[in-house]
Amino acid sequence: MTKSYDALIIGGGHNGLVCAFYLARAGMKVRVLERRHIVGGAAVTEAFHPGFRNSTASYTVSLLRPKVIRDMKLHERGWRIIERTISNFFPHADGYLKLGGGTARTQAEFARFSAKDAETFPRYEEALERVAQVLRDLALKTPPNVGGGLRSLIAGVAQGRRLAGMDIEAQRDVMDLFVKSARSFLDSWYENEHVKAAFGFDAVVGNYASPDTPGSAYVLLHHVFGEVNGKMGMWGHSVGGMGAITQYMAEACVEAGVEISLEAPVARVLVDGKRVAGVRLESGEEIAAPIVASNAGPALLFRQLVDRADMTPEFARRMDGYKAGSGTFRMNVALSELPDFTVLPGKEKAEHHTAGIIIAPTLDYMDKAFTDAKAYGWSKAPIVEMKLPTSVDDTLAPPGQHIASLFCQQFAPELPDGRNWDDEREAAADAIVEEVTKHAPNFTASIIARQIHSPLDLERKFGLIGGDIMHGHMTLDQLWAARPVLGHGDYRAPIKGLYMCGAGTHPGGGVTGAPGHNAAHEILRDRSLSGRLLRRA
Repeated sequence: MTKSYDALIIGGGHNGLVCAFYLARAGMKVRVLERRHIVGGAAVTEAFHPGFRNSTASYTVSLLRPKVIRDMKLHERGWRIIERTISNFFPHADGYLKLGGGTARTQAEFARFSAKDAETFPRYEEALERVAQVLRDLALKTPPNVGGGLRSLIAGVAQGRRLAGMDIEAQRDVMDLFVKSARSFLDSWYENEHVKAAFGFDAVVGNYASPDTPGSAYVLLHHVFGEVNGKMGMWGHSVGGMGAITQYMAEACVEAGVEISLEAPVARVLVDGKRVAGVRLESGEEIAAPIVASNAGPALLFRQLVDRADMTPEFARRMDGYKAGSGTFRMNVALSELPDFTVLPGKEKAEHHTAGIIIAPTLDYMDKAFTDAKAYGWSKAPIVEMKLPTSVDDTLAPPGQHIASLFCQQFAPELPDGRNWDDEREAAADAIVEEVTKHAPNFTASIIARQIHSPLDLERKFGLIGGDIMHGHMTLDQLWAARPVLGHGDYRAPIKGLYMCGAGTHPGGGVTGAPGHNAAHEILRDRSLSGRLLRRA
């Protein structure tokens, strides 16, 4: 082996950088190994057409934990978040609905469709916020490891006490959100289909499922526990794109002493006598380290990078069955002008252009998109969320021109009937453009260029197995202490010295930094304990 380090990080995504930062800050010699030419994983800003840049995959920010922001001094490095005036704009056949801008404003919007739903909204908002606060509290805590002894038992009791201390109505809400479908949960609150859809959309983001799927209500909750500039539940735009976040993180890492290697893909995790010895790169170079932390998802790590002989047969079987594939299709589009919506005409920048523009008018629409995807690969009427970053950040395109981020949902990770995404990606992209054009007739004609990421493209480019932006399904059997699998929810793999620090661990997907933070905490705990045992010996 040519070099040795205290720790190696597989993958320079945001969680890998966060983990590396905390380890280096504690005095460890750390090296990050990134397979691409740019650091940041799926949170990167790249040119996709001359003069046009965008957040290539991850495209909006809310979930990044304030502690990580403070510790890495991201704001001091220049990172800035622009808040949305309103959060979302839903055009549909009956007009449109705007969500956000404060409780009173949202109530006024809902009252156009249902006086009852307008009256209900503050109580719904309060109920979700109570549960979301629990998630915020748990996000930077290591889940108790089932069978992990006294320390895990104490951790489990401590974390459970937070839930037990809630009043009975809040506990009922927790139960509903974890086990119910989004439709069942929302039916218990609202009567109007457009109002339900405004909240139900969050239940299918990065979730290859119907809003009728049991457990989909939790995914709805996962997307509301964030904050922007200290304001709970908000989402915003990172000036310079999502890559600004990871570039500032990389800067913090380098200052702490981290060595970052680009175009350094890992081929194999090396194991010697049931403990990690380092890694082998695709170039053949071997690098020694007693600690390896993987930012790659569990499906990639244990199916491709760890030799099956180094795992127990039972663990290998569990990883074979680990569910990944988020049904996501991602496009970036260069535009000559802003979309001109039939329900709110105008090509000059308006409030709705700065919001998340969501084509998903009812829960039935979302359900059909999923059932169509299972049967045919995708729906002719797909779920689309469009962001227009240049409406708030004109540095990303030439003057007077724009970019659109299209996050599209319910595209089969693997196409039925043996079809291949390489053959079908253009047709799927055409269906997305056609759907947007139904609502903004000038959209097709305004397109200058487009960048397409099918589920297969997302897997090849970013290592997201099945195109899964969450590194694995966010279902009850793959959450908290069971993420990725019971017995290893504490960031430790079943090979001594191998850790997991990506979104395939608690608290899951999104740009949170929490898995990286928590994994580093556990690595340092183990290292400290090992040092004390050696000194005693």
